[in-house]
Amino acid sequence: MLIASFAVFIMIAGIGVIGFTYYSTNVVLPNQIDLPLATTIYASDNKTQIAKVGEQNRTFVSITQIPKHMRDAVAAAEDRNFYEHSGVDYKGIARAAWNNLTGGDRQGASTITQQYARNAYEKLQDDSYARKVKEAIVASKLNDQFTKEQIMEHYLNTIYFGRNAYGIEAAAQAYFGKSVSKVDVAEAAVLASLIKQPEPTPGGHQGYDPAVNPTAAKERWTYVINSMVEEGWLDTPNHPKRPAGYPEKTLQTPKESRAGQKFGVNNPIGNVINYLVPEMREKKLCTDNEAQVTDRKPFCATMLKSGGYRIRTTIDMKVQGAILKAAQRSTKGSELDGARKNIMAAVVSIDPRNGRVVGYYGGDDGTGTDYAGKNTDSAGNITGGHSPGSSFKIYTLAAAIDAGKSVESRWKGKAFTPDGVKFRVSNAGTDNPSCGDSCTLRESTLKSLNVPFYHVSLDIGPDKIVEMAKKAGVSMMWQTNVNPPKGHDLTKADPKDLAPDPFYHVISYGQYPITVLDHANGVATFANKGVYHKAHFLLSVEKQNKDTGKWEKLGGEQLKPLKRINPDVVADVNDVLKDYPARVNHRLDDGREATAKTGTWELREGTNENGDAWMIGYTPQLATAVWVGNKGKREAIKMKDGRNISGSLMPGDIWERVMDGALKGAEKLQFPPPANVGDDTAGNGVIPTPEPPPVPQDCGPLGLFCPQNPNGGGNQGPTNPGTPTDPRGPGGGGNGDGGDGGGILPTLTPRTRE
Repeated sequence: MLIASFAVFIMIAGIGVIGFTYYSTNVVLPNQIDLPLATTIYASDNKTQIAKVGEQNRTFVSITQIPKHMRDAVAAAEDRNFYEHSGVDYKGIARAAWNNLTGGDRQGASTITQQYARNAYEKLQDDSYARKVKEAIVASKLNDQFTKEQIMEHYLNTIYFGRNAYGIEAAAQAYFGKSVSKVDVAEAAVLASLIKQPEPTPGGHQGYDPAVNPTAAKERWTYVINSMVEEGWLDTPNHPKRPAGYPEKTLQTPKESRAGQKFGVNNPIGNVINYLVPEMREKKLCTDNEAQVTDRKPFCATMLKSGGYRIRTTIDMKVQGAILKAAQRSTKGSELDGARKNIMAAVVSIDPRNGRVVGYYGGDDGTGTDYAGKNTDSAGNITGGHSPGSSFKIYTLAAAIDAGKSVESRWKGKAFTPDGVKFRVSNAGTDNPSCGDSCTLRESTLKSLNVPFYHVSLDIGPDKIVEMAKKAGVSMMWQTNVNPPKGHDLTKADPKDLAPDPFYHVISYGQYPITVLDHANGVATFANKGVYHKAHFLLSVEKQNKDTGKWEKLGGEQLKPLKRINPDVVADVNDVLKDYPARVNHRLDDGREATAKTGTWELREGTNENGDAWMIGYTPQLATAVWVGNKGKREAIKMKDGRNISGSLMPGDIWERVMDGALKGAEKLQFPPPANVGDDTAGNGVIPTPEPPPVPQDCGPLGLFCPQNPNGGGNQGPTNPGTPTDPRGPGGGGNGDGGDGGGILPTLTPRTRE
């Protein structure tokens, strides 16, 4: 009696506990559970997926996007009574219990609804009988509040399928490279087979990934197909036919790109991803105030990790591909393929007409150093610039023209030691250039002379050069007389407060570091006739409506063109620089007109070795900046054959390949003609004394009485027998100062001087 009474008490107490648990358990609605969703990053075509980021590789899909045969395959694999039971399959529980008690294989008997509850609710993650009771209660309540289709939808968006794929859409992409909406019956059965155990257990079952355990995978697939047939979901009216065979391509070892697209930012495109959240913050598409978070304005710190957004970037895969082929060390045939280990390259290409960054390479890992942009060190200092050398002269030249100095104005070019300083200003070791102290700005630019540009800075003030660089798009510059170098935000500072201290007159030929991105943005402004567009990476951001499955735009690109530099100044700068590609043997294909400028900066003061080398240049539709320097410890940058790397070598080769590859097939555009503004006499150089015109000689009729210059005023030229169509006549062709030369002309037709 005592034992029986105690048993009845236990039963009543158990029923009471279960009843209390049932009525006290609040079920959070599935659409209120924030599952970690991956954010998909696309190129500018909005089709090419270039990355996925987030805590889990998951993309939400609505039930309308999941084919009926996919849902039936899952039910056949995991819960054949799914469409009949009330969330808990009591027959299945009894069958599993009996099987376990009689020594059969251990069975769980969890329904799809119970599995969903266990996966979606954090409090149901342990393995205890209390959890199992609560799991059944939650499943029962879910079944009361939602349709089978709604439960199936949330289940398939929650569970793990292996290969870093969470949810059915990510699984379809990981195993078949297609959306779940396009999988056929055979493929659906493969995905359904994975749910039971997608990955190997250490020392146990090897799971059902076809590439890992093909025999078991095929057996499980056959079970799913047979179950679908038995349930009438195949080979019956209004249902698909049984597939002819197993999809063999799933047996192949998956490519790494299928496993979440190298899930995260540890790849070259990762540096692009790092710019997206700051741009979204700037455009107020997200917030840093958690109290202001809404469905339309997420929390900036976590939106890429769990937001499930679709982001379209400015990256043009044609341009990006050209950059990687030319500059990435791991790409066979690139300019860095086989280069010395310390060598690194960075390249940025921008569309000048809108500021879109169409190509970007700052390294192979977005979690490491970005050699094309800004970085923050462990002490919180902003780092990342490289000394641009003579490539910076584009801003000095523009500042000089803007100050009234023409490109034909003459400046002293001989090396000298400025008053009050201890260093000597020279032209890369050349004390006395061929133009001496009478070097035009045009010639000084094309010969890349330093001394004339130093004199320009003394004349107009280094603050004018800082101001011009700022107008063009250089946002930060580092002073180098402190360790570590100190960055100065040009966008927030008055140039007069930055020059000549800390930025001295050596700014005129590029001592102070800037980023590759800023330099590309700066020269893009010159390519766009002086109209500035801020360099940017974001075209649009979309968030999926979970109720409809449709993507809704939150915001995106906001162009704000600014007329910053006089177009006449730009026209004269471009007229000088378009002669430069030929000077360094880097003409573009098919005679395409382009500007360019190289730059080199020494490894250490007083050495003949280089530490930084650049090539920048542009056409009206593309501006590209290339830097080559050190990866890690600063050492001399040299070619494989030991030559110092200068701007015209490796950077020039990269620049030419990128521009030719990116512009292949594009329209050939030309720059406007020069404006020829400024004063030719505005420099401090020696202005040549014009030669006096020759004194006319009285040689009599037909010049017959000037024996020192027979038959004409010019020096004797090469013999020419003359023809009726050749006005030089016999014995002519002279090129002397006295005239065009020539013998007795058959006619007195005027001729142009050659």
